[in-house]
Amino acid sequence: MAKTTRLSQPSHAITAAASHFKPSSAALACLLVCAPGVQAQSTAPAASLAEVVIQSGASSAAPEIGGFADQPLANTPINATLIPADEIAQTGARRLSDLYRLDASVSDAYNAGGYYDYVSVRGFVIDNTYNYRREGLPISAETALPLDHLERVELLKGTSGIQAGTSAPGGLFNIVVKRPTQNTLRSLRLEATNNGNALVHADLGGRLGDNRDVGYRLNLLGERLNSHARGTEGQRGLMALALDARLSPDRLLEGEFEVSRRSQASVPGLSLLGNALPPAEARININTQPWTQPVVFQNFSGSLRYTQAINSDWNWQAQLGTQRLKTDDRLAYPYGCSNENSYDRYCSNGDFDLYDYRSENERRNTTAAQWRINGQLNTGAVQHQVNAGVITSRFTDRGEPRAGNIPLGTGNLFTLPPLAPLANYSDTYTLRTERSTEFFATDVIRWNSQLQTWLGLRHTRLDRASVRTNGSRATDYDQNVTTPWLAATWQLNPAQMAYASWGQGVESEVVPGRPRYSNQGQALPALKSRQWELGLKSDTGTQRWNATVFHITRPVSADLRLDPTRSCSDSRAGSCTRVIDGHARHQGLELGGGRTSGAWSYDASATWIHAERRQSDITPRLNGQRPTNVPKGVLRANLSHALAAVPGLHLGAHLSHEGRRSVLPDASVQLPSWTRVDASLRFNTRLNGRQASWTLTVDNLLDRRYFKESPYQYEHIYLFPGAPRSVRLALQTNF
Repeated sequence: MAKTTRLSQPSHAITAAASHFKPSSAALACLLVCAPGVQAQSTAPAASLAEVVIQSGASSAAPEIGGFADQPLANTPINATLIPADEIAQTGARRLSDLYRLDASVSDAYNAGGYYDYVSVRGFVIDNTYNYRREGLPISAETALPLDHLERVELLKGTSGIQAGTSAPGGLFNIVVKRPTQNTLRSLRLEATNNGNALVHADLGGRLGDNRDVGYRLNLLGERLNSHARGTEGQRGLMALALDARLSPDRLLEGEFEVSRRSQASVPGLSLLGNALPPAEARININTQPWTQPVVFQNFSGSLRYTQAINSDWNWQAQLGTQRLKTDDRLAYPYGCSNENSYDRYCSNGDFDLYDYRSENERRNTTAAQWRINGQLNTGAVQHQVNAGVITSRFTDRGEPRAGNIPLGTGNLFTLPPLAPLANYSDTYTLRTERSTEFFATDVIRWNSQLQTWLGLRHTRLDRASVRTNGSRATDYDQNVTTPWLAATWQLNPAQMAYASWGQGVESEVVPGRPRYSNQGQALPALKSRQWELGLKSDTGTQRWNATVFHITRPVSADLRLDPTRSCSDSRAGSCTRVIDGHARHQGLELGGGRTSGAWSYDASATWIHAERRQSDITPRLNGQRPTNVPKGVLRANLSHALAAVPGLHLGAHLSHEGRRSVLPDASVQLPSWTRVDASLRFNTRLNGRQASWTLTVDNLLDRRYFKESPYQYEHIYLFPGAPRSVRLALQTNF
């Protein structure tokens, strides 16, 4: 089913953010010089902006952040996943981590209930500050990102130097909002679960005016939240509005904004009991003290995009975008076992040290401006598809002194005794300010009907500073990095393509301003990840498959003790130095396929990853070891069958399997593999003469008990149980 009509070019932004933002001179000049073009007509005859109808799940869609304009996913030398709106709704997804089950290259990486999401792609945990985009513009994912108003979620796998100035390797997420529809849309979605969740969501769209030149899309949502874990009652709300104005056949102005709020108590992870795994009981919630408060996420995001056709082959765009986040982060936080002098796990008997953690009024603001030009030209018989531009952004992270340093006493996993709060707001908050300007250019060269080459280059200028709220540990540095990307594709036949690619991604790290470091506040050399990838793709429109082999190396930084007999400590100034110490190497195979026609349809993917630490001089015992929380193999499969005997009735099943993974860096404790099966029943019918769909879903049909992930973060072992069996009933209807 066609979801919306879109221009084929990416990204949007909001002009109201300009008062908070000081763009680079290049970007500002582009915006000021080009903006008057709104009043000018192109001198070329019949210049117009082509419209593209995006089909649900269609691989013909062009990803917004592919780095190459107007290139359908099926024909690009990248492995990517596009999750459309109808699939998001069918899975009952409330957060990004609910979608991980749709791709075998993706797994959880510290996903506490009621908190924001972390994700591992190709075995690397991607960065919540640098690896997320909204309509192609940078945002922070350190918040609860709503999904209900999205047209699709895009995941581009691998190093992302062609799409982002700095980012962790593994992948890049982009969210694309729903846009105005050609025809009038009135849709209502109602959902309820056996845990007490209840949702109401209205989706309204259409066009206004005598010539239907103005379009709108309004999403309104309210939900009462609850989960399988005790003490997780909460609520969330969303209002999202998208507008467009067809100023003329060659000019389009688009704007959108959203306001959302989510309030729910978080569920901290469990941990080892000494050297043993605890029971995989997902209903346990340590955060149930009498003084427990919810985590509150508030979000305003918006963007404005103006597109101008120059002639039939070229157009340019100017964009502004903003994101304003406010978070009250509160948690009764279990961490370590002082009674057994073990601070990375709980005590053998289930005891733990409990902290009253409160970090209120955190404010993360992102503003970005982009100008780009897209078009094609011919040099003899060779065709070039060119995309070039500049993007500049500013990110600030502000907060106040917080609580969390002083333990309240000893809790116990099995009895959860109440402890008196002791909120001592003496722990400092790190204030950050970051600016970047990125210049990019890509060229897709079609040599003949079979061979294409893909060239991309991005140059990034960074300026980053941080300081604690008490004025200590100040750092300030700037850095210039350049990341290339090369690929070639060969069309084997109209449906099949082979490709090879090579590229870089870069991360920028500054040594913390802690007294222990002899090089405190200094920037390390740019941490450049490198990747090569080989792939085969086939897409007939109704059936598709792909096979991808990838190889990624990523530099790793570590603390070098200047005195090998003594550990690093802030009480001994200059006791260690932060250096680059070897690298992580991840290589693997990704397989995928699907069919969308006939009585039987399916979508499946499988990933095998061989990941290991290499060439470490500081901790040589880790060389050859698999990183924590990285399964060797992952399988995802979705199957649907339309019953001919009952028109409109569809039976569905989903399977997720993840292999064993290491709990500790030395792999001395392993988390068992797990398999989960979900089932669904969907009936398409009519209510009051209008289309409607009933869906009954049972997640974890067999009610398996298992640990879905084991992240080792903040020098602590975390274990997150999988959710028990749950039932969801949904109705979606037009009105």
